[in-house]
Amino acid sequence: MDEKFKNREEGGKALANALASYKDRRDTIVLALPRGGVPVAFEVAKALNLPIDVFVVRKLGVPGRSELAFGAVASGGFTVFNEDIVRALALSNSTIEDVIKTESAELERRLRTYRSDRPPPELAGRTVIIVDDGLATGATMRAAVEAVRRQGPSEIVVAAPVASRATCKELENDGVDHCICVRTPEPFYGVGIWYTEFTQTTDEEVCRLLEKPSTPKVSEFRA
Repeated sequence: MDEKFKNREEGGKALANALASYKDRRDTIVLALPRGGVPVAFEVAKALNLPIDVFVVRKLGVPGRSELAFGAVASGGFTVFNEDIVRALALSNSTIEDVIKTESAELERRLRTYRSDRPPPELAGRTVIIVDDGLATGATMRAAVEAVRRQGPSEIVVAAPVASRATCKELENDGVDHCICVRTPEPFYGVGIWYTEFTQTTDEEVCRLLEKPSTPKVSEFRA
């Protein structure tokens, strides 16, 4: 049986070790998927001396089964779908549109909360490490990857402390340059069971970590 991480912070430190080759690289930035990915990404950015920012993505959950994602919506309105789930559950267009509307409103709220008037970082020509606390279906990460890809980075690295082995392979097949996962237990079941402590990360914690002076500022970020 695979060992659990104590919490997201421990997962982040383990992930930083797996990403050690990116330490001090001035062409590299860490993007965290809020909310749970932020404590993980903070430990990565701190250990590797890299700037950190957030990239807001919202999972599109099946009504009544919110943990089951049929897709995701990312900053800029970019949406991806898990067509297998949409077909298997015969989700109607009106149901899909209602969920997208609800999650898009929450995405905009989070953007205002986390970014305020701060502009998004420039990603063109950079190496972008996209971090979450785990990858189950990978729907939110795929939306993030596709939205980031449109901004012209030189390299996209997907990273998480724990992930489904199949999802990691799918992301690599979808053109991600590297998919770095510390543990890929099988059977996977879900992200939360691989952490002893898996409480919900709050907006306040996200803002506090983004404001900490423990990592280089994005404004200091240079190629």
